[in-house]
Amino acid sequence: MLSKKAQITLLQGIIILTVFLIIFIVIFIIRVGQQAEHGAWKTECMTSVQSNVQWRKISSVFAEDIRCPTQDITIKEDLDTAKGQNTAKSHIIKSMEDCWEIYQKGNVDLFTDENTYCAICAIFDFEDKDKEITGLPARIIDYTGIINVPENLDKKEIFKKSKISVNFSSHPIPNENGLKGTLSMMEIVESSTKNDLIVCLISGGGSALLSLPKKGIKLKDLQDVNSLLLSSGASIHEINTIRKHLSDFKGGNLAKKVYNSSGATLISLIISDVVGDALDSIASGPTAADKTTLKEAYSIIEKYKLIGKIPISIKSHLEKGLSDNSLENPKPNDPCFANVHNYLIGSVRSAVQEVISFLTKEGFEAEYFSNNIIGEAKEFAIPLYGFISKYVQEYLYQNKLTKIALIGTGELTVTIRGSGIGGRNQEMLLSFLNFVKDKKLNYDFLIIAVNLDGIEGNSKAMGALIDNYALNKMISKNISPEKFLANNDSNSFFKKLRTEIITGPTGCNANDLILILISI
Repeated sequence: MLSKKAQITLLQGIIILTVFLIIFIVIFIIRVGQQAEHGAWKTECMTSVQSNVQWRKISSVFAEDIRCPTQDITIKEDLDTAKGQNTAKSHIIKSMEDCWEIYQKGNVDLFTDENTYCAICAIFDFEDKDKEITGLPARIIDYTGIINVPENLDKKEIFKKSKISVNFSSHPIPNENGLKGTLSMMEIVESSTKNDLIVCLISGGGSALLSLPKKGIKLKDLQDVNSLLLSSGASIHEINTIRKHLSDFKGGNLAKKVYNSSGATLISLIISDVVGDALDSIASGPTAADKTTLKEAYSIIEKYKLIGKIPISIKSHLEKGLSDNSLENPKPNDPCFANVHNYLIGSVRSAVQEVISFLTKEGFEAEYFSNNIIGEAKEFAIPLYGFISKYVQEYLYQNKLTKIALIGTGELTVTIRGSGIGGRNQEMLLSFLNFVKDKKLNYDFLIIAVNLDGIEGNSKAMGALIDNYALNKMISKNISPEKFLANNDSNSFFKKLRTEIITGPTGCNANDLILILISI
């Protein structure tokens, strides 16, 4: 016989247990109901999709709208906790998996170019809108990758948490490390399947960073021919024409490798550093059809009198290619490009638009006068002076006093004859000062010429700045520009004037830029 107090305690325990049991049953019923509702939604969706798949076999139109209403899902978890983060990710991933399964994992002929169908399976809302979910991509997909970047790029912290391997290579002359990185990329391609998505990021500098010489050609041979071409005065288009025909990666050969390995979808996101933004010239076009030929490559070697200087292996390959068309790179309409999608996502135009926007706000009349600045750097200075003088005279004739900003882009070249330190933009500016040193200028000017990747030539500078003050300082200190020009030593000259521009590598190669500011 229990005491009265014990009976009350027992009764309280039974009541509490009953309440918990009721709560559990209610939650269970709700969960079962939700699962049943979700199961019914999924079944209805899958049935409707399958019905349209069958109908598509006999008709080019949908039998009816796919019955798959969008789900509204609210994430209520506390995203400040690891448990909340993981639960939220699980909800999202489960929804994505269901959607992928409903639409049969892309294995059915449901969507066409003529009759595209957009399906939104779920829309997520978050009670805690100030927090973010971290690490979701790694939970959603399995991916691997490698990227070759310049070895002097001081941005290593960017890559610390990435699953993408970072390989530091040399530029503008390729090295062994760059070759190793490129071989690793080709291993990834070889292990791909038809259902994989391969994403390729390409920017200026890739021609040197992504070396993979053709059979019979050694890396040392590539290094030697690159050095010869860079000092010859050849344009970047001419240099890349030769690079493409000495590589099993460039000139569309990466696309060909993907096609032969798996036929996977290949997407290239490209930042241009070349005049005209020709896709087959940017980084020597790994994923673009090659519009140049081995005959053109051989002609360029002849043009710059390099036949007797290039390595025997390279000369032999180019000569063999003149009569053996099987050695050519893939051309337009080659089937290897059927599943390749190239997107130009940036170029020097973006930089120019930012510059024009800023200068306009500062009261300048800004004009983008050329996107095709090419030729020998030392020689370009003369027509540049003529262009500026003509521009100034037109404003003076109109009796118009103003501030003018002229912007040009492109890539000049330098024929190396000396042993100094410099770069193409610095050489052009030095030549400009040499040309105007005896002239009377009735206007104030400032010219900046730079390589937007942050370095140029064999110097540590991206370019230099000249103006009336620099001109007068050169004259007053009796500094001879001819001496520095003869030795291709423009950087040493601008060190004396203290007007070299040093930023270090920017990490983005997007052509050269000349900015001319004039006050009349």
